[in-house]
Amino acid sequence: MEKFDILMSIFLIIIFLFIFLPIVYMLINPGDLRVLLDNEVIDAFKTTLLAGTVSTLIALIFGIPTGYILARYDFKFKNFVEAVFDLPMAIPHSVIGILILSFIYGVNVIKFIGNYVVDNFFGIVIVYLFVGIPFMVNSIRDGFLNVDEEIEYVSRTLGASKIRTFFEISLPLIKNNVISGIILSFARGISEVGALLIIAYYPKTVPVLILERFMDFGLNASKPISVAMIIVSIILFAMLRAFRKHKVNTK
Repeated sequence: MEKFDILMSIFLIIIFLFIFLPIVYMLINPGDLRVLLDNEVIDAFKTTLLAGTVSTLIALIFGIPTGYILARYDFKFKNFVEAVFDLPMAIPHSVIGILILSFIYGVNVIKFIGNYVVDNFFGIVIVYLFVGIPFMVNSIRDGFLNVDEEIEYVSRTLGASKIRTFFEISLPLIKNNVISGIILSFARGISEVGALLIIAYYPKTVPVLILERFMDFGLNASKPISVAMIIVSIILFAMLRAFRKHKVNTK
């Protein structure tokens, strides 16, 4: 092994341990796990998972046609449109909460929905959707970009309609991208906390509850719930890696 390879490996090991060691330490020192049986914790998990599921379903419904259009069509200001879809990944979390709240109360026509958003389950769904949609759209767009358009053309020449070609040829070919988009969008949503503190503190999600327990009772009170969220995250990304590996193996 050459010195260059050794040097590169050292950098890899350092950054790997930087991420890996705190996670492992938390998992082997979870604190009092009986906290997870607390009704408030259980309700927070129910709220988080349900809101994540609803927002991901909405992201999927809109993400598939959006990803297809971005992959298959060129139009004026396309780069600008794609940049806007990526923006939620760069905007600070607290700013997301402020801009959504400002928009709702700043536009007279939609002021009435504020009662259904602020400190409401649907407010959580909106936040999750806002931060999760870029991952869904990008994953699906990349999937369609990897599908050879010649396959679609052949289907059309054989008499299949455009919509039939889409649902029977194009969409099945990006199945793994759709699944990746679902997992990433869901994972990004349920990890959000900053925007929720501004828009929908109630009903409490797990990240909000973790922050509250830490602020009120300290590190030990928040550790067991944090460990549970780490495990959920590990499961989600294990699924993501499995699907991506399956995608590579089937090529």
